[in-house]
Amino acid sequence: MSAVSVDAKFSEHYAELRRLAHMRLHRDGGGFALETTALVNECYLKLRSIESLVDAERTHFMAYASRTMRSIIVDLVREQLALRRGGDMNMVTLNTEIAENTPDTKAGKYDVLQIHEALNQLEQLEPRLAQVVELRYFGGLTFEEMSETMQLNERTIRRDWEKAKLLLLVMLQDEA
Repeated sequence: MSAVSVDAKFSEHYAELRRLAHMRLHRDGGGFALETTALVNECYLKLRSIESLVDAERTHFMAYASRTMRSIIVDLVREQLALRRGGDMNMVTLNTEIAENTPDTKAGKYDVLQIHEALNQLEQLEPRLAQVVELRYFGGLTFEEMSETMQLNERTIRRDWEKAKLLLLVMLQDEA
């Protein structure tokens, strides 16, 4: 992608990119050592050399920018954790049946990166199951709401939830 076309794409979508960056940085209470403008600028630097985005439609460009921002944030978290050498890792409790069925000695507590990595693995194996977990665990949706959102029947959603819980348990236990 030429610098001119990158500039044009970013100029065209700058406000939306800033909104997306702000959302990503301030979700879950924020706490990142990165500001909205800095995240958009980092994203620009990473995207400016990708030639396949020259003719990309808005949705493709924004999806790629979103994934790039997520990557930048995850890299920042990993860097912060490496600096701490694991001593100050934030532990979160999975307060769903995932945690309740976990025989882990930490009583179902996993660090944010473990959960992130397990969900990424699940997304690679079964994207629909990962979406079910995101809607149920992170979005707090009921089975009925998930059924409407995903345009699947409620019984299928319940089966997917059960399967996703089992797969996540295996993945989290393998990491422990």
